Amino acid sequence: MDISYAIGSDHAVAAAVTIGVQDLRVRDVSLATGPVRFPYVPGLLAFRELPLLLEALAGLPAPPEMVMCDGYGIAHPRRFGLACHLGLLLDRPSFGVAKTDFVAGHDEPGARRGQWSVLAEGDAILGRAVRTRTGVKPVYVSVGHRVSLGDATDLTVRLSPRYRIPEPTRQADIVSRQELRRGPS
Repeated sequence: MDISYAIGSDHAVAAAVTIGVQDLRVRDVSLATGPVRFPYVPGLLAFRELPLLLEALAGLPAPPEMVMCDGYGIAHPRRFGLACHLGLLLDRPSFGVAKTDFVAGHDEPGARRGQWSVLAEGDAILGRAVRTRTGVKPVYVSVGHRVSLGDATDLTVRLSPRYRIPEPTRQADIVSRQELRRGPS
């Protein structure tokens, strides 16, 4: 899942892309376009993005077994980010993979692919900084609903064989941007 915004307007495109875990091939793509009705407020991204993301998910021929989104789960100021909202609303396992650290502190993970360090605030473990490519900046993995942090971490690495960003969200970003360039229909 990902969403792209038109600069200087309220128009956005959400993409839901299903990927085969074994071969990383795109199985299905569903897009939803329209205006974003909630303003950008740090920490309240789910309220801005959920309507279009849910519409994109509803367009898939079958519900996904698990939802990975470009955002956070519990590694969020309110401990309930976009991945939590999606997972709870869909009653599906969900987790978030974000490109930037938003809330918790962490040590730098080892330099090799698959190495990680804990994202923590005090004694609370909120996620992991995960190295998906050797020598490349980490991504930030946090659970949303009905999935363990270990499984979310393993899937993130498994779904990132060639790029820093896992294939499901990378492909969703690509198709949402392509549709956005086509313009409103």
